[in-house]
Amino acid sequence: MHFTEPVYRNPYWPTWPLLEITRGCTHNKCKFCTMYKGVRFGVPDMETIEADLRELAATDPHARTIQLLSANPLALPYDRLAPILEKINEYLPEIEYIYGAGRVTDFRNKTVEQLRALRDLGMREISMGTESGDDWTLERINKGYHAADILEQCAKLDEAGVRYWHTFLNGVAGTSHSREHAINSAKVFSQTNPMVVGTGGLTLFPGTPLLEEAQRGEFDPLDERGLLEEVLLFVENLECDCSFITHHTVGGANLTGPDFLGRKERIVAALRDEIDHGDMERMARRRAMKTTL
Repeated sequence: MHFTEPVYRNPYWPTWPLLEITRGCTHNKCKFCTMYKGVRFGVPDMETIEADLRELAATDPHARTIQLLSANPLALPYDRLAPILEKINEYLPEIEYIYGAGRVTDFRNKTVEQLRALRDLGMREISMGTESGDDWTLERINKGYHAADILEQCAKLDEAGVRYWHTFLNGVAGTSHSREHAINSAKVFSQTNPMVVGTGGLTLFPGTPLLEEAQRGEFDPLDERGLLEEVLLFVENLECDCSFITHHTVGGANLTGPDFLGRKERIVAALRDEIDHGDMERMARRRAMKTTL
């Protein structure tokens, strides 16, 4: 198998097998991320991809799921992506789900009809690192798109029948814009139809522009209580019939699960309890131990 470090796989998806169809990230400019720093975006040739598929066919011929690598493999245009999915089905005929991560911008170059065709080939579920629905925040962290783009591309995915995840990056707007980040993200996400909404707390990793800005006093990071208060505000304003996942932020409360709207009051109550009684020092230590997104 051919893999280019670092290898990131969504821990909530089946994690085997993995297939590298791109290397690195097409954007690689987000101010909070160094995951693919130094990795130039590239695409293996079809011979390399087929060699990996032959190996998977020999070792796991009954695979029903596969996860595509790397950062945003769905950025490939339809004419390059569809043949790869066809080869996956050829070598692994029992495949049911082809998982992949994508940026909001990855779907601009695909029509609804093309997205529907990719779904029929197995691309039924994708994860988007949306991070925010607030234009000020999106520009501040250099995501390369705006809230209107989120709505436009999600509408295409909805029409094509492709299910998707949203991620809310808790804390990325700093203290000065925390309220707008939380409320506007919830409002934008609520105008789409995600199957999952996940939240993760910002960590300022060495080498990231946000850490450098914080060290110069140009970015005002939230403390643990501030992060919890921002998640609470986000949850209070979120109106999605989805599953809800939270990690890297909440201490003792288990808030992850399906039926967000049915559990919303309990999630709000649990967050308020964390804010009032949670061990903030323990949460800070746990965050400090993180080495990557």
